[in-house]
Amino acid sequence: MKRGVHDLALFGGDAAFLQPLYMGRPNTGDRKRLLDRLEWALDNRWLTNGGPLVREFEQRIADLAGVRNCVATCNATAGLQLLLREAEVTGEVIMPSMTFVATAHAVRWLGLRPVFCDIDPDTGCLDPKLVEAAVTPRTGAILGVHLWGRPSPVDELAAIAAEHGLKLFYDAAHALGCTSRQRRLGSFGDAEVFSFHATKVVNSFEGGGIVTDDDTRAERLRALHNFGLGHDGVGAGINAKMSEASAAMGLTSLEGFADAVASNRANYELYRQELSGLPGVRLIDYDPAERNNYHYVIAQIDAGITGLHRDLLLTLLRAENVVAQPYFSPGCHQREPYRTEYPVSLPHTEHLAEQVIALPTGPAVSREDIRRVCDIIRVATAHGPRITAQAGA
Repeated sequence: MKRGVHDLALFGGDAAFLQPLYMGRPNTGDRKRLLDRLEWALDNRWLTNGGPLVREFEQRIADLAGVRNCVATCNATAGLQLLLREAEVTGEVIMPSMTFVATAHAVRWLGLRPVFCDIDPDTGCLDPKLVEAAVTPRTGAILGVHLWGRPSPVDELAAIAAEHGLKLFYDAAHALGCTSRQRRLGSFGDAEVFSFHATKVVNSFEGGGIVTDDDTRAERLRALHNFGLGHDGVGAGINAKMSEASAAMGLTSLEGFADAVASNRANYELYRQELSGLPGVRLIDYDPAERNNYHYVIAQIDAGITGLHRDLLLTLLRAENVVAQPYFSPGCHQREPYRTEYPVSLPHTEHLAEQVIALPTGPAVSREDIRRVCDIIRVATAHGPRITAQAGA
């Protein structure tokens, strides 16, 4: 237990953890089930090109999203690129800067211009009023992000897209199993893209999935992610298929999805209990009327109150073997090449990005782990000015 500044590892105390405590360690599920599926795929000698495991995984994801179609891809970045390519989007794509940089990179790699729009400071998602103001004759699409599984303003963005004749897509990388007004994320806009990266609540080692109710779009996407074969109308495609091995992991991970969500929620509730009332520390909340996968425990650290900047807290935690992350910081518009190519000021994004920290969670994190992490945060924020001075920050 940390009782004071002298107990912190950064200043000579013993580290709270012998081994690094990570956020988002893979949910591997039942290893025997995974190995059985891999053996089955090897016995069948069907390892890629839309095999039975991929088709089963696609159907399970489509059902979970409440749509007719899922096209599984090698990763979510490729999924976003395929979606923009299939829709023949040109010009500019309005999107938030408060997202993982892959969202912006997917746009730029297609020769499109990401137009970064500021967020609603209460939700971290796109502010519809600012999206409306950003629409120009060059705008080809709006790309929303369901940040940390909290839904974008789907109704307002749909109205803007309809008024201006724009495509509306969502990066739903965080949002599997989440809802907006009791409707499942994955079923909004023209299409959405899930991530099944190893760090996600359901993983396929690496993978993504484009979900849509548009059967024609799904058919074209299926051709595009297989070199454009089998469909004369899509032109040149690319190889972005999911393998049977990835689908085997995805199906196995899906079987543990409910348990993972329950564990994540219990972790979130304990963090909330432990950090409740701590001056200058606020946990990002989730609407109790909606479903969420609780995969992210995000705290905001107000240096004006704590006397301790978020970055110094990260340094303190890492000295204790707690590998927390600044999720997402800086915003895309403050990274290269966007900082140089498209300079813009987004005050709400910059304020949030400077404060947020993602804390370790997931089935591999125990309740005792969480109590120890919160103990460090309590000591650090209680002595913020002293720590800042002592660290020379």
